[in-house]
Amino acid sequence: MTSLEFHLPALQVAVPLLLAPVVVLLRPRGLAWAAATVTSLMAFAIAVAMTQGILDGEVYRYAMGGWEAPYGIGLRVDRFSALVLLLVTGASSLGLLAGKQSIDRSIETQRQPLFYAAWLLVVAGLAGILVSADAFNIFVFMEISSLASYVVVAGGTDRRALPAVFKYLIMGTIGATFYLIGVGLIYMMTGTLNLADMAMRIHEVSEQRPILVAAGFITVGLALKAAVFPLHVWLPNAYTYAPHAVSAFLAACATKVSLYVLLRFDFVVFQPNLLGHDFQFAAFLMPLAVLAILVGSTVAMFESNIKRLLGYSSVAQIGYIMLGASLVSLTGLSASLLHIFNHALAKGTLFLAVMALAMRFGQLDLASLGGAARRMPWTMSAFVVGALSLIGVPGTAGFISKWYLVTAAFAEGPLGYFLIAVIVVGSLMAVVYSWRIVEATWFAPEVQANPVTAETTIGEAPMAMLAVVWLAALTNIYFGLFTALPRALAEGAAGALIAGVP
Repeated sequence: MTSLEFHLPALQVAVPLLLAPVVVLLRPRGLAWAAATVTSLMAFAIAVAMTQGILDGEVYRYAMGGWEAPYGIGLRVDRFSALVLLLVTGASSLGLLAGKQSIDRSIETQRQPLFYAAWLLVVAGLAGILVSADAFNIFVFMEISSLASYVVVAGGTDRRALPAVFKYLIMGTIGATFYLIGVGLIYMMTGTLNLADMAMRIHEVSEQRPILVAAGFITVGLALKAAVFPLHVWLPNAYTYAPHAVSAFLAACATKVSLYVLLRFDFVVFQPNLLGHDFQFAAFLMPLAVLAILVGSTVAMFESNIKRLLGYSSVAQIGYIMLGASLVSLTGLSASLLHIFNHALAKGTLFLAVMALAMRFGQLDLASLGGAARRMPWTMSAFVVGALSLIGVPGTAGFISKWYLVTAAFAEGPLGYFLIAVIVVGSLMAVVYSWRIVEATWFAPEVQANPVTAETTIGEAPMAMLAVVWLAALTNIYFGLFTALPRALAEGAAGALIAGVP
């Protein structure tokens, strides 16, 4: 490992964190966007380099200031971290590449440097959570990403984003407080904040009740941050009223990072050390996962706003992720991690296509989009690709993770048959709400005016935006046919997580 490769975990956070204040100073039009985009692409390149190293057998551990854990701040990147880092930095890069014109339209020029600086702070915070090996520093980066997320969600011209952000802030603050209380209880009993050291010391604690209370606080707090049903109330409005580029970025990766912390804490710290906690984890989360799939999909079937529809769809898809994890098996956990990756591809594509659609149509209600696909066939064809992946059609990335999930459920006997029925019903419901959008845009009578430009002729999205939308769409097909990379990362990460579970 070269000296530069050794510093990659620190650079993953330092690059966007240090360049964010520089972006604030770039006042000429377009310069802040260019700097933020280059910074995000650099972060993506770092994530790719570490992923390649991990697949080649490298181990990335970094001690800040030379102080080794548990006394210093440790950074660690493994297959699970690398999988989600690719999503965060990739979603940020695609959102910025595709979103310039959309952001120019929704955010005043003089405020754009502050907006792009906040965007980079979101990237730095999410990346910091993923590379941190320390429970308290996860909280610090969690707050950095959350505070910056509130800024970018409320950064557009739609004033309805303000109450949505307020709800987001309240729920996020409660979740972070619960998480911090749990970490404090564990620190009180073990005297360490390093996750690996914490896992070794918990079984030495004679009084386990504070640890059990901590597990409850941490699980509920992170479930709030991850929008696990029924703690999802902040998510649909935040996605609906945020600037379109922000929706594409956060919908692809924000909740996945909270799920990453939840799964790492539970499988590394709690389940190996607390007798019967694997059963508690399954008994608590499996019913919620089933309800998330059915209720989230049902609400999505009756929504008329495309972004809100996709927001409730995300609630259902988080249910699939939690369902795989609640099986507490290697195949189930592999399915869960694969679906984190594949759902990010599908949902990112869908929101990018919606952003392109919004460039020509002012309203995103289905009634206002009649015949949109006949005027924007390339945009809506990319949307269809993303929808097929979300449903789990063979040949798309979404099929792979759902196949893993069905395979894991088969091993559970009669309970597994019920879960398979839920998965199939949820997928059929996804067909219904996806078809509602396809029907409105492809087969409904055309609308006669364009509320955005007042033109009578509505054409395709701008070419630069359309190219990025199709790049995202094609990744769903590529990773549906060539599955080696996500499977290697997900299966390796699942094996490492479940290794200590009794």
